[in-house]
Amino acid sequence: MRFYFTFLFFFLCNKYVQSIKNDPEQFLIGAGIYDITGQVAEIGFMGYAVPKQRGQGLLQRMRARAFIIGDPNNENNRVVYVSVDNGMAFQIVKTEVADRLNKTFGSKIYNEKNVLISGTHTHSTPGGTGGTALVDITTFGFVKENWEVCVNGIVQAIQHAHQNLQLGRIKINIGQVNNANINRSPASYLNNIDKNNYTDNTDHEMTVLRFESFDGKNEIGMMNFYPVHAVSLNNTNLLVAGDNKGYASYLFEKAKNPIGTLPGQGQFVAAFGQSNEGDVSPNLMGPKCIDTGLPCDFATSTCHGRTEKCIAFGPGKDMYESNTIIGQRQFETAKDLYDRAQTFLNGNVQYRHTYIDMQTINVSSRFTSTKRNETTCQAALGYGFAAGTTDGPGDFDFTQSKNSTNPFWQFVSAFLAKPTPEQIKCQAPKPILLDVGLIKPIEWVPFVLPQQIFQIGQLYIIGLPGEFTTMSGRRLKATVKQALINAGTWTSDSHVVIAGLSNSYTHYITTYEEYQQQRYEGASTLYGPHTLAAYQQIYDDLATKLARNQSVPSGPQPYDMRGKTFSFVLPPIWDGVPIGKKFGDVITDVNSSYKPGDIVRCSWWGANPRNDLFTEKSYLYIDRYVNQTWIPILTDSDIETRFHWKREAIDHSIITVEWFIPSIYPTGKDLYRIRHNGVKNNLFGKEPYNAFSKNFIIQN
Repeated sequence: MRFYFTFLFFFLCNKYVQSIKNDPEQFLIGAGIYDITGQVAEIGFMGYAVPKQRGQGLLQRMRARAFIIGDPNNENNRVVYVSVDNGMAFQIVKTEVADRLNKTFGSKIYNEKNVLISGTHTHSTPGGTGGTALVDITTFGFVKENWEVCVNGIVQAIQHAHQNLQLGRIKINIGQVNNANINRSPASYLNNIDKNNYTDNTDHEMTVLRFESFDGKNEIGMMNFYPVHAVSLNNTNLLVAGDNKGYASYLFEKAKNPIGTLPGQGQFVAAFGQSNEGDVSPNLMGPKCIDTGLPCDFATSTCHGRTEKCIAFGPGKDMYESNTIIGQRQFETAKDLYDRAQTFLNGNVQYRHTYIDMQTINVSSRFTSTKRNETTCQAALGYGFAAGTTDGPGDFDFTQSKNSTNPFWQFVSAFLAKPTPEQIKCQAPKPILLDVGLIKPIEWVPFVLPQQIFQIGQLYIIGLPGEFTTMSGRRLKATVKQALINAGTWTSDSHVVIAGLSNSYTHYITTYEEYQQQRYEGASTLYGPHTLAAYQQIYDDLATKLARNQSVPSGPQPYDMRGKTFSFVLPPIWDGVPIGKKFGDVITDVNSSYKPGDIVRCSWWGANPRNDLFTEKSYLYIDRYVNQTWIPILTDSDIETRFHWKREAIDHSIITVEWFIPSIYPTGKDLYRIRHNGVKNNLFGKEPYNAFSKNFIIQN
């Protein structure tokens, strides 16, 4: 009898487990996070392409946030989405990540085909990680240390997500974000023939995924997709930061992890992913002429014929307040949608991936705006590219919406490569400034690009290697939807999202009509006026084959830039201090007491932070004395703190830490202090040092 009950018990348990595994709403899910902050001093930022914008400190650390979604019945059928606090994802990063995952897990579980790496597009992150000449030239070349910390952080985040895998469910919810983006190229948007089909010239839709355990008791993570440029911090900012999306992730993770959890150390992971943000700005006050306060020219975004004084701002009193406002609005919408999510994803986990040479595509009349068979072009950038945008204007006499050439700049650009008559005709009406498709011998931009689509139940994620404008993103999503309808797999609750800036980077993709305007986005559409149509053709095929369970060819392999990059970045020099001083000696100490809303500031003689990236650690801590023990309550990842580095003389470094005490903060007799950790580099090698402020209190 005892044997019978034992057998019955194990039989019923097995049946229960099998029923869970066969539940269509059940997935194998895991989330992980890891530090990818590069060198916060002396290295140029990736984004605005302004050489003088070189790091002088840290506002918030960069993170890689990974989510694994798998079929519980087939360990080889998984997809991985990684959101990185970087300007964009690059092929040289993706290739190395795939190789390292292959060494750890084997190629069947995680590989280049089922891993999607998407940049949040912050413009305040250390550069030099792209490998190609165009993106690395303003940082004076490739910076291996920044590339390595990015690659390692992505791999570590995926490994952490893998270690946290469990049976769980995913809820989806969709809503509108109010007052968090505007269109920065409305003149181009108005040229679209289908503009009247939509109520606004930007997308306000946010798609939120809620990851939770099977019983719903444990919350695992959140990821969302929403289009807005991460340029709340402008090109005068010298502090490394994740911009508005990094701040939104910080707020969500702080809300969901236990009180007292330091940033990046909690189990709950929140990713604010990028989408079709190509012409979408967070600077809600719009562009104004900074010398007169009058609106800029609508078509060219100029003031008195020049771009430099036409700049967009807002909504805050300065860029740091604007950053928190836009991040807060994304966080609040995401939190609301997350809390109210009820619909479960259910069904298959699938993916398709291929490589396509974007310079050699014959595009069917079915997809082109001209209704004729067309071709893509050898890559080129137009004059409007050099004009920049209202979020970050360019220099010289370049303007947006310029369809004619300039003899002087023709002469200059011809030293790199001279456009052929065929290319001029193909790229028309773009006046070619940089013929990046013909410049030899190094690769200036990638030509062979990864194309990727995921299916997670009724959700389809398109991984795109560039910045799609609002309307180009809408058209591409409509193409994928129609392909799924034709294949018979689209249902009333199916949904398509774009994960922009994924896996590689090829600048912008506009509609055919927007391209004719040759504003910044059109001038930066590398492969000519039919680039969007080419993408529609590619994803019509990928979506169809995904729906019909058909394979796709691997395609030509992209050029492997590893070991072939250039760099003029010098290593950090030795560290010294003034005669009679030691590393960690105070220059300016704190006061004995402060009030809520005050700024606490302390400076020391220190060392170059390039000596040690302090990965998964912090250059600063705000400590509170509790029960006769100093407890860290804030780090360099908290938005309330700022870490500044300044070069003094030849080899001296001044380190300054600021704590912006919130206006509402508990007062009392508790002691606080500021602590700085660093590493000095001298004749004896690298040695750690510590620095402290005196103690202080916070009182009314």
